[in-house]
Amino acid sequence: MLTFAVALQEAQEAAPAGFDLNRILTDPGPLFRASLLVFVGIPAVWALSRWMRSHVSARYNPQKGLIAGKVVFWPLVLIIAVSVLRELGFSLAPLLGAAGILGVAIGFASQTSVSNVISGFFLLGEEPFKVGDTIQVGDVEGVVLTIDMLSVKIRTFDNRMVRIPNEALVKSQFTNVTYFPIRRVDIAVGVARKEDIGRVRQVLLGVAESNPNVLMEPEPLVMFQGFGASSVDFKFAVWVRQDSYLSVKNGIAEEVKKRFDAEGIELPFPHVSLYAGTDTEPFPVRLLEENDA
Repeated sequence: MLTFAVALQEAQEAAPAGFDLNRILTDPGPLFRASLLVFVGIPAVWALSRWMRSHVSARYNPQKGLIAGKVVFWPLVLIIAVSVLRELGFSLAPLLGAAGILGVAIGFASQTSVSNVISGFFLLGEEPFKVGDTIQVGDVEGVVLTIDMLSVKIRTFDNRMVRIPNEALVKSQFTNVTYFPIRRVDIAVGVARKEDIGRVRQVLLGVAESNPNVLMEPEPLVMFQGFGASSVDFKFAVWVRQDSYLSVKNGIAEEVKKRFDAEGIELPFPHVSLYAGTDTEPFPVRLLEENDA
């Protein structure tokens, strides 16, 4: 019994200021309430933040839902932590002082992290992209999964996760591919030089009109690009909704090839002419059958 009393006295002396171990042992009420706050309060806060995130995401967009969930979760967790400490008899004044000193030390040691946090607030405020958008940063292109305090996580189209620090996004150029509701599909088309340009234009516009996913406003464009080595080159541009971009980009090129074959429009292929001199006719070349050889 004496040994237990000595151990109790040593534990009390080692405990933080304001923490009364004797009171905890004689009156289990504070310990019970603290346990209740931890094991009931934290799951309740988590469930509330999940509900807030899903509700705001359904009403506005996933990015605002993510922010709303964090705004609900972290302040309530902090309140629960303070309440637990008060129930256990901890004095908050020494803890706040120690937290201030520790915060200064951590601030000097983690300037990059602080810069990323501040950059994260800029990204959330400016909102150049949101969760679910497709962005391109350098050679990386993918769908935005989360916008966190330190970084943005992107899932590439070959199912890899790429983490990009917020500071890098604020300082560098990136492209939001899905920012606008419609997008233009550009297809390079070349035809043989002998083909009639007006007829080629008419066939291409007919391909655009026959595709149900192609928008007529803005209208499709057939732009003359120039003369190639063996071709006349065009840019065939059509406007589509974002959700139809890949299907139109893959399908309309096949449709152009089918229509050209049906209309007898020749696709270009390399031509080579041999000359004996600058002012002479092309050098005659005759293919010999095997028997002639």
